[in-house]
Formats: sequence, C-alpha cells, structure tokens
Amino acid sequence: MKSRAVWLLSLLFASSTAAAEEATVTSLMSKDLELVPGKELTMIMVEYPPGNVDPVHTHNAQALVYVLEGSVVMQVKGGEPVTLTPGGTFYEGPKDVHVVGKNVSQKVPAKLLVVLVKDKGAPILMPVK
Repeated sequence: MKSRAVWLLSLLFASSTAAAEEATVTSLMSKDLELVPGKELTMIMVEYPPGNVDPVHTHNAQALVYVLEGSVVMQVKGGEPVTLTPGGTFYEGPKDVHVVGKNVSQKVPAKLLVVLVKDKGAPILMPVK
C-alpha cells in the first residue's frame, strides 16, 4: 500500500534528478506507538537508481536508515558526509535537515530500509528551500 505521503516522496526524489531514473519508495508498514499517543512508526524501502540524488529535505521525525544494497552518501546540515555500504546505518533527528542523500554509483542501484518515528498522519518528507 502506498500512501499519499509515500507518493509525494517518490515525486520529490524524481524531480531532483532531471536525467536520472526516479527512486522507488515502498511503504512496508505503519503502526501507532501504543505508549506514545499521537506518534506512529513507519517503515519504508527506498530504491535509488544509479546516480539518483535527494532534494534537500527534513522528515520532522526520527529516522533510522539501514543500507541493504549499494553505496550512498548521507549528510545532515552541520554534520560531515558519510559514505554507507551494505550494513551501514545513519540517523536523522526530527530537527535535522538532510542536505546530501545520493547513490554513489552511476551504474549500480542502492536500496535502503528506513524506519521513522513521527507524528501520526504527518508527511514522511518535507522539502527545504
């Protein structure tokens, strides 16, 4: 099941690369956090085609990223860029601005598993200008 937020995330990833193929975002699960009213846990899979680059954005959530395949560079504002390979992890806090997110390879896709703790019903991604 793809929610409107996941569709928006796919659209934003696609618009960030004129010549590159768009990223595929698949919603895997979303559950209310029983002990934290108003919050939900959402799990998505993001598949980056070769050369794909994210737009600058925030999640307004806590995000745990796990690289399943390929190699990506991630960076939040004020932090250092980090190159991640399979098994690598990355964290984004609710106030972090994700300034770099890209597939390192121009030939090999990358696949990420992302778990977010966010306000119930809030969008997964918000672009930052």
